[in-house]
Amino acid sequence: MTTADATTPLVVAAPLEWRAWLEDLAGRFFALAPPSDSAESSMDLWYWGRACTRLVTVVADRTQAENGWYRHCIQVLDWFLAYNGIDEERARELVESAVGGRFGSWIAPDVAVVEAVSSRFARIMGGNR
Repeated sequence: MTTADATTPLVVAAPLEWRAWLEDLAGRFFALAPPSDSAESSMDLWYWGRACTRLVTVVADRTQAENGWYRHCIQVLDWFLAYNGIDEERARELVESAVGGRFGSWIAPDVAVVEAVSSRFARIMGGNR
């Protein structure tokens, strides 16, 4: 932040950028949700693991894995579970159990870490339904 002329465009752009991100996430949530046509498909671990992998990857990329990026990643996973009908408190417990300290600030997760978290997330979700 410097002068009013330099700062104003940034202030105007920030909520627009946030809205675009939320709309992007809404589209991803819709695309990644397990099919609702049967209870069996919502228990399929593949859907949950794929969703976790894609959401972790997009959040790490979007935030450039900067300081505290993983907090927003946890928040996005919480939102995804809420989108899929999981109670907010329960979603937080499930995500914390899956992610719990596996990500760090300023460090993009490598493939093995994302796979481990996604696999754990899927197993937890498969047992949750």
